[in-house]
Amino acid sequence: MRRPALFLTAMAAIAFALAPMLAEARPGGGGSSGSRGSRTYSVPAPTQTAPSGAQRFDRTGTQPATTASRPGMAPGATPQRGFFGSFGGALLAGGLIGALLGYGLFGGGAGFGAILGMLLQIALIGVVVMLVMRLIRRRQQPAAASGPQPYAFQAQPEAKQFGGVGGMKAAAPADAPVAVTPADYKAFEQTLVEMNAAWSRRDLQGLRAVATPEMVSYFAQDMRDLEARNWRNETRDVRLEQGDLSEAWHEDGEDFATVAMRFSLLDATFDNATNKVVEGSTTQRTEATELWTFVRKGPGGKWMLSAIQQTQPA
Repeated sequence: MRRPALFLTAMAAIAFALAPMLAEARPGGGGSSGSRGSRTYSVPAPTQTAPSGAQRFDRTGTQPATTASRPGMAPGATPQRGFFGSFGGALLAGGLIGALLGYGLFGGGAGFGAILGMLLQIALIGVVVMLVMRLIRRRQQPAAASGPQPYAFQAQPEAKQFGGVGGMKAAAPADAPVAVTPADYKAFEQTLVEMNAAWSRRDLQGLRAVATPEMVSYFAQDMRDLEARNWRNETRDVRLEQGDLSEAWHEDGEDFATVAMRFSLLDATFDNATNKVVEGSTTQRTEATELWTFVRKGPGGKWMLSAIQQTQPA
């Protein structure tokens, strides 16, 4: 038996199985990234489009305020997603260390054969976890077969827009509300389309035209993560199905607006070497609901995407 070859094969399998997984390949990565100014660590108001509310940020460049103990403030940003960031990863890491020390969490045999067997068990568990994660990613509901339904941004009651839900008024800073017009809603929809088009072209310059530098940096990192696997993601025929305003406010010379958007699209990830689809579909539409925050330099300025947040599970 060629023990070095078997050992290297086992280690390669483990490295592949336990590598950080992409939650979603489409823009935003299926996570919550960006900044909402002074409201980054407060919860956006729920809407008809996103009644379950938004998840806290996985990635943000905004540091918690010194007064972050206010009611409704969320904890700081969580670490990057990855298998070894979970309890299962810690358990497997402990097993590996224990086995190498001669104790063996997965079986106390000593010698190369015992270690190789333990490594193969870890690889198998890692593959199972990867398959489960892929199944979770596929849970997006397909769009209705009858085609897209008429959509429109729906105005919410004044109290709901600006902090009148539950404890939101106490949680949010007391900033001046901003009037969001039909032209603004049209700009939000246009940004949704343009951002996905630039993403599909892997066009960072195009992304800079519609998003803040912070968001562009996250998009660039997500592209690099895909390229590391020799993959690319393309989103086509993006359609806004429904949208409404969560909250809008003014602070430090800038206007902010957080809107919930339900949209459908063709979302496919390709292997660059074979040009074959490895995730998603070029024919089956999928649907997503997210909360997007836009910022502009006062009235008349161009709205720029500053954050994407995923919704809480229903």
